[in-house]
Amino acid sequence: MTDLTLGALYGVVTLIVMCSGMPIAFALGVVAISFMFFFMPSSSLDTVTQNVYEEMASITLLSIPLFILKGAAIGKSPAGKDLYSAIHTWLHKIPGGLGIANVFACALFAAMAGSSPATCSAIGSAGIPEMRKRGYSPGFAAGIIAAGGTLGILLPPSITMILYAVASEQSLGRLFLAGIGPGILLVALFAGYAVFRARKEYAIAKAIYEAGGDKSPYLDTEHFTLREKVEMLPRVLPFIVLLIGVMVALYGGYATPSETAGLGALLALVLIAVVYNVWRPKQLMPILSSTIKESTMLLLIIGMSLLYSYVMSYLHISQSAAQWVVDMHLSRWVLLSVILLMVVVFGFFLPPVSIILMTAPIILPPLKEAGFDLIWFGIVMTVVMEMGLIHPPVGLNIFVIKNIAPDIPLKDVIWGVMPFLGLMFVAVVLLCLFPSIATGLPDMMMGVK
Repeated sequence: MTDLTLGALYGVVTLIVMCSGMPIAFALGVVAISFMFFFMPSSSLDTVTQNVYEEMASITLLSIPLFILKGAAIGKSPAGKDLYSAIHTWLHKIPGGLGIANVFACALFAAMAGSSPATCSAIGSAGIPEMRKRGYSPGFAAGIIAAGGTLGILLPPSITMILYAVASEQSLGRLFLAGIGPGILLVALFAGYAVFRARKEYAIAKAIYEAGGDKSPYLDTEHFTLREKVEMLPRVLPFIVLLIGVMVALYGGYATPSETAGLGALLALVLIAVVYNVWRPKQLMPILSSTIKESTMLLLIIGMSLLYSYVMSYLHISQSAAQWVVDMHLSRWVLLSVILLMVVVFGFFLPPVSIILMTAPIILPPLKEAGFDLIWFGIVMTVVMEMGLIHPPVGLNIFVIKNIAPDIPLKDVIWGVMPFLGLMFVAVVLLCLFPSIATGLPDMMMGVK
């Protein structure tokens, strides 16, 4: 059987097994072990556990459960609601200020939690009811939270970037720094759209009221005194301390990424103990339980994805596919477009973790051959995978929103995220035209590669 035929069979079997409804980790494991049984030496089956262990025995991967613990500590406390309330108090006078407050809250929370679903859940549970109470349309309220939540895999510390660093053998510190510029770009685009959309909805509400219709809450004004605003600042201060502490430890050279993750988790636990009085075993149990469940699920997917990639490599499927792409002699930008389109399609069905580990052996060699900076590509790929998190039919954040706001029809949620998909596409184009948006900060702080 030729490598091309074997690769096609591998892909078809993978799709069939995944479409059966089997959990992703088990589906990848079943496919990998089946091909080991039929196409690899029989002794290879005796080393499955050893192969998985060797692939996962990475000090970088150790940071994942620690970052998850940090995110769970923040997400299971009232921290998200407090952060949102403080930002809203200061931004309420700006047109669309409530929407902007949600975007900023999502960005800050994402920078601490590193998880998109956690950001959606923590900020959305407070933000969506408040936006709807003030007249924002359900679709817009859902869309801005779903899109803001995607910042969790772009802004450091990002679990997705940790995996990309492992798969591409790139510097995790550079990747974290490279995510800051594009993250700020997306925050600006989302906030700009929030202002535009809020002005539009305000104009409609005003026209209806002037025509004799009911007065929308959109037309009501809120007032906060300077004292009330100042009293809100301490609610943000712990987040800033946590964020600065982690960044200084990592980029100041005081700790490795894994040690930084441990420091972040410890600081988060101290924060919720001091600020929110969450320290008793009964209060900590949901945090630890959530961490264990999410870490186990994620590490199982990682382990099976790495085994899946190992089998692809052993059978020369990934090498042959990469060589086939190179032999097509596509121009570098056409090559990039084809690869990103493939990532978008995978994003309809797979989480970012699986996309990275399954596709890295195939797509990275041709991109490196074409002269692309793999740090820059990691950021572009992350933004594209963000699109997959809110893209129908199975965007994860869409279902998180449905879970915290079940009364919003799924159709409204989907239409609400569509403008943000367009803004993410704009961000990808800008990153292609101006790569320094991503590479400028790491080059400045860590030197040009």
